[in-house]
Amino acid sequence: MKKSTGNKMKLGIFVSISITLFIVGIYFIGQRQQLFSSTFQISGIFRDISGLQVGNNVRFSGINIGIIENIEQITDSTVKVDMVINEDTRRFIKKNAKAIIGSDGLMGNKIILIIPGPVGKKQLNNNDTIETAQAVSMDDILIKIKVTADNAAFITEDLAIIMQSIREGKGTIGKLLMDSTLAQNLDGAIVNIKQGAGGFKNNMDAAGKNVLLRGFFKRKNKEKERQKEKEAEKK
Repeated sequence: MKKSTGNKMKLGIFVSISITLFIVGIYFIGQRQQLFSSTFQISGIFRDISGLQVGNNVRFSGINIGIIENIEQITDSTVKVDMVINEDTRRFIKKNAKAIIGSDGLMGNKIILIIPGPVGKKQLNNNDTIETAQAVSMDDILIKIKVTADNAAFITEDLAIIMQSIREGKGTIGKLLMDSTLAQNLDGAIVNIKQGAGGFKNNMDAAGKNVLLRGFFKRKNKEKERQKEKEAEKK
């Protein structure tokens, strides 16, 4: 008798826990599916939904405000997405708002993001169609990154070839940097230029001391002084 009573109590506890878990599960599922709150419906027309699925979230200002209720292919280039939105957020979503498809994190599920428009417009009505904008897809970003990486690889390869040619003394720059004979000749040419300039200066000094040319240089110096005096008077 006692054993039978104990089994009945265990069964009753098990059934009670099961019913409680079932009710809690129904509640959370209903909350996610907007079953226990007042809602309204809107739709958006997209060219590409990028893997969006029924049941995915709709967000506004970073807050989950609804879910994707239905996805329907209208033509070969347009897809209609029906959304169920919480009624409490209707006053914030104006007729000039836009819907774009984004990701829940870098590699997460696809979601719809509603971007608010300028204030002053009327709010969306039930069964209205919201404007949409095509967001940049991850595939496009990855393609651009790949193109950039390929270009960087080509540039690096070309630079390696140029540096190798310079080290081997090929080309004008390679000869200038790596050819010791050319460098010595260049040093010699610079020395000759300096010596020539020094010799020219010495010749001019000697000419100034020459008796025959002394008068010529004096006249030149006097003309320069007169020119300076005239410029000073003008000032």
